[in-house]
Amino acid sequence: MKESVRNKTSYQRTNIISGFTLIELLIVMVIIGLLAAFIVPKLIGKVGKSKQTAAKAQIELISTAIDVYRLDTGKYPSQDTGLQSLNTKPGDVQNWDGPYMKKNKIPKDPWGAEYIYNYPGTHGDYDLVSYGADGSEGGSGDNKDIVSWE
Repeated sequence: MKESVRNKTSYQRTNIISGFTLIELLIVMVIIGLLAAFIVPKLIGKVGKSKQTAAKAQIELISTAIDVYRLDTGKYPSQDTGLQSLNTKPGDVQNWDGPYMKKNKIPKDPWGAEYIYNYPGTHGDYDLVSYGADGSEGGSGDNKDIVSWE
């Protein structure tokens, strides 16, 4: 007799449909929405800062290549030939031992623009500049210029 009671109880349990109610689902969705509202803006701010950090690192890399170029040739790349002198030998340069950049490529800044090379520079022997997210001189925050002399 006990077996029939167990079978009946087990049968009743399997017939009960379990799941989440609409209210429970709505509460979970509201919680996820609140978390996203607090977390996403903080992550977006980190993306801008990481691009600035990447631009600083690339400027340092290019500056090192320019300095090695000067050690080999005795002078900095001219304004006319610019950064391409790091990968392609200019016709009038002696003792060029390049290419000075890996993969024979001058990287673009994290916003997709070319780095600006000025020789002679106003802040040093040469200046390297990225104009930041807005692509124009000046700015603050994500639009701040990234420069070789700072």
